[in-house]
Amino acid sequence: MKPSLRVMLVAVVAALSLPVVAQAAHKPGHTGGGGGGGGAGLTIKATPTPIVFGSTTTLSGRLTGAGADVTVTLRRDEFPYNSDLQDVATTKTDNNGSFTFVVQRPVRNTSYQAVVGTTVSAPVIVNVRIRLGLRVSDATPRVGQLVTFRGRACPKHDGLVIAIKRRTATGSFVTVRRARLKTGTTACSVYARSFRIFRDGAYRVVADDADHAKGVSPTRSIDVHR
Repeated sequence: MKPSLRVMLVAVVAALSLPVVAQAAHKPGHTGGGGGGGGAGLTIKATPTPIVFGSTTTLSGRLTGAGADVTVTLRRDEFPYNSDLQDVATTKTDNNGSFTFVVQRPVRNTSYQAVVGTTVSAPVIVNVRIRLGLRVSDATPRVGQLVTFRGRACPKHDGLVIAIKRRTATGSFVTVRRARLKTGTTACSVYARSFRIFRDGAYRVVADDADHAKGVSPTRSIDVHR
């Protein structure tokens, strides 16, 4: 055997004898082991969602294959997502690996994940509806009378255009006027829009924006008389 061929053969045998090194990246939703999970699955869900601004939701989940006193961290990511990821609370699992977080008044649409060591649950999104109020200046106007629709939108959305809708005979709502939110209190915006009413109807106001779920006001009935 030629010397050069002998050298190549030795190099190939040496390469085949090296151990295989696995590479793994832990990503959101990965349910591998770590932090006491021991290869357990980690889940989380929200009840209720969506919620109205100012309300509370409960996040509950389970670390399967684990018992009590395992630390679970709650991770929060507010809209726009992947911009401000924060660990906001911790709790302990109970005897069957279950855990609960009570979230008070999230400000906007928010994604949550449970974290145990390097184990991260799939995200759950809590959508937050804009809280809308609606009042009318006269619920029993004369035909053709000017009626003012006004209310608040919380949290503040100054400049956002909202829709005033009337219920049709089929039960759906159609937009009859629009109004722009203006500065109100520190926490809320306000709106007001006046127009003439010629027939009975049921009205509500709807607001929609990327950082919140669609907000819908209570329905107000107007009874027109001559």
